[in-house]
Amino acid sequence: MQADNASTIDSLRKEKNEVNDVDAAVRTPSPTGTHAGIVDIEDAVFGAIGEDGPNYRNLGWTGAAIVMVKVQVGLGVLSLPSTLHTLGMVPGVILMLVICAMNSWSDWVVGNFKRNHPEVYSVADVGYMWFGPIGREVFGAIYWIFMVAVVGSSLLSISIALNAMSMHAVCTAVFVAVALVITFIFASIQTLDRIAWLTWSAVFGLVAALLVVTIGVAVQDRPADAPQSGPWDKNLVIWGQPSFLAAMSAIAQLVTAFAGAPAFFSIAAEMRDVRLFNRSLLCAQSFMLSLYLAIGITVYYYSGQYVASPALGSAGVLLKRVAYGVALPALIVTAVIYAHLPAKWMFVRALQGTADLTKNTVKHWVFWLGSVFLVVICAYILASAVPVFSGLLGVIGALFCTGLCLQLPSCMWLYDRWGQRYTNKSWKFRLLVAWNIFQIIGGTVIMVAGTWGSVLEIRDAYKANGGTKPFGCDDNSNSVKNE
Repeated sequence: MQADNASTIDSLRKEKNEVNDVDAAVRTPSPTGTHAGIVDIEDAVFGAIGEDGPNYRNLGWTGAAIVMVKVQVGLGVLSLPSTLHTLGMVPGVILMLVICAMNSWSDWVVGNFKRNHPEVYSVADVGYMWFGPIGREVFGAIYWIFMVAVVGSSLLSISIALNAMSMHAVCTAVFVAVALVITFIFASIQTLDRIAWLTWSAVFGLVAALLVVTIGVAVQDRPADAPQSGPWDKNLVIWGQPSFLAAMSAIAQLVTAFAGAPAFFSIAAEMRDVRLFNRSLLCAQSFMLSLYLAIGITVYYYSGQYVASPALGSAGVLLKRVAYGVALPALIVTAVIYAHLPAKWMFVRALQGTADLTKNTVKHWVFWLGSVFLVVICAYILASAVPVFSGLLGVIGALFCTGLCLQLPSCMWLYDRWGQRYTNKSWKFRLLVAWNIFQIIGGTVIMVAGTWGSVLEIRDAYKANGGTKPFGCDDNSNSVKNE
C-alpha cells in the first residue's frame, strides 16, 4: 500500500509542477508537509491523505474506465431485448443511440464540472452550490434514494440468478438475504481502486453470460418459452405501436441502461489524474454501446415475443443456469459498487474535515461500516417489497435516472456557461444551449410519463405472470415480458 501511495504522491507532485496547466496547478491535491516520514497530500474532498490510512486518490484511468463500464453495464442490458419488443427494433435502436448520446454528453459535463469545482464529490454538493444547505439535503436525498434503489434491483437480480441456478431450492426471500450479506462484505472495501480489480472479472463474466444466451437462442430451433412443438409465431416487431405510457416506460429502461452520471462524480474524485476522465469515458461508452447493440438486437431477433426479462432466461433452463452462474459475480459487483458509493457519500459527509476521514481509527471504521450497512438493509427492504424486475427498473429509470442523468448535468453546463450568453454569439454555443434545454425538457417528459407507465407495469405484473408477493417465496426467475 505504501508503494501505491508513493506512486500516487509522485503523480500528483508531477501535476503540481506543470504550472502552465490550470487544471494541474490549481485543481489537483498539493503536498502539505511531512510528519514522521509520512507525506500528506491535501485533497479538496478528502482532506489530508497520508500513508497511514486509505488512499482515496489512487484510481488510474483504466481502472476508472472499467468502473464506468460496470456502473452502467449490468441491470440495464438485461432488459434491452424486451425493450426492443415494446418499441420495435428500428425505433428501439434509434432511441438507444439517442439515449447513449444524451447520457454520454451528461457524463462529459460531469467530468468537466468536477475539474472546474474540485470540492464537489456528489450531486449533493452541486445542490449546495446552487441552493445552500437546503439544496444539499434535497439533492443528497435524491442521490441516496436512487443509489439504494439500484442496489435493491441488484439484490433482486442476484436472487433471480440464485433461483435459476438452484432450480428454486429455497425461499426467494432467503436468496435476497444472502445477496445482502455478500454485498455488505464487498461494499465495505474502502477505495474504488481496489473495487476496480473486482470489476474486471465482473465485466468479462457478464459479457460471457450474454454471449452464452446469444449463441444459445441463435442455434436453438426456438426460444425456451415458445411452444416446443408445432408452428410458432416469433412476432418480431420492426415498428412497434405501444401505448404512450408503455413507450415511456421502455425509454426509461433505456435511460437506466446508460445511467452513470450520478456515480461519475465519485469516480472522478478518486482518480489520480482527473484530466484523464474523458479518456476513460470514451473507452467505456464505446465498449458499452457496441455491446448493447450486439446483444439487444441478436437476442431479440431470435427470441421475438418470447424474450425474457431479465434476458438471461431466454435460452432455456440449462443455458439459463449456466448464464446466471457465469454472470453472478457481475451482478454482485453491480450491487457492491452502487452500495459503496452512497455509503462513501454518507461517510465523507459525516467525517469531512476531521482526521478520522483518512485514518484507520475506531471512529473511522464505525462510521464506514455503519454507512454500508444502512445502505444494504434499505436496499433489501426495497427489493423484497417490489420484486418485479422490469417494473422496478423502469421506475428507477424514469423517476431518478432522467433527473440525475439528463436534467441535472444540463443545468450544470448552463450554470458554468450562462454568463457567456451575452458575449458568445457563436453558432456552437447556441446549439449547445438548445441541446441542453432539449435534454431538460425531454428528461422531464420521460420522468413523468415513464414513472406512471412503470407503476402500471408493476401493478399488472401482480395480476399476471411474473408477479410475486412482497417478501414472498415464489420463484422470480421465470418472468417473461410479452407486450
